[in-house]
Amino acid sequence: MADNQRIHPDIEASPRPSAPLVPGNIAKSENGDPNNSPLPPPLPQRTLPVMHSKPPRRRRSCCCRFLCCTFTTLLILIIAIAITAGILFLAFRPKIPKYSVDKLRITEFNFSSGTNILSVTSNVRITARNPNKKIGIYYEGGSHISAWYSGSQLCEGSMIKFYQGHKNTTVLDLPLRGQIQDASGLVSKIQQQIQDTNNIPLDIKVKQPVRVKFGKLKLFKVNFRVRCKLVVDSLSANNDIKISSSSCKFRFRL
Repeated sequence: MADNQRIHPDIEASPRPSAPLVPGNIAKSENGDPNNSPLPPPLPQRTLPVMHSKPPRRRRSCCCRFLCCTFTTLLILIIAIAITAGILFLAFRPKIPKYSVDKLRITEFNFSSGTNILSVTSNVRITARNPNKKIGIYYEGGSHISAWYSGSQLCEGSMIKFYQGHKNTTVLDLPLRGQIQDASGLVSKIQQQIQDTNNIPLDIKVKQPVRVKFGKLKLFKVNFRVRCKLVVDSLSANNDIKISSSSCKFRFRL
């Protein structure tokens, strides 16, 4: 008995669908397979500038530090000087020296018409008063004293060196001499003023270097400046000259 055989028809294995080589959203090239088409050129790359961090401002910080230190030092120095000056003022109670012109004598007032030169020799008496109880004054060398009329210097001289103690009054007789070139106009002006008013205004100017002594402390040198305005009745030689008015102003400079 023949074995029953079941005969099945040969069924060819159906091939599995393969994935498309080109995605659906990409159109096929007219020349064939897109895999064989040339690659698109690369996009240009943008080079970004390199940002460097700023170096620390050492130089500027050093300058600011130096200025701050200098300003602080000056401020401390000014405060120290102010405190010292305040202590000295409270301790010594300084007062301004007083000066006056008490006498003027002309020993020569000679005008030479041939040389047009005016020669003047005089003697002026100045009284210096120190009203301070605890302050002395050293009158140093290098002083200058001069007599003026209407902006023209008539004669000049200097003061002597001396020390003026506390509550002291010193009388100084100082010789003055001078020569004025081209003095014809000046002499005519003086003579005309004497005839019209019988008064002649004069200026006595003094520049005197001094050192002030507070107790035992001798300070640095300063300049005393004194300007005295006089009105006299004559400039005749060897005659008594009357001073009708006299006023002096005092100031000092470092």
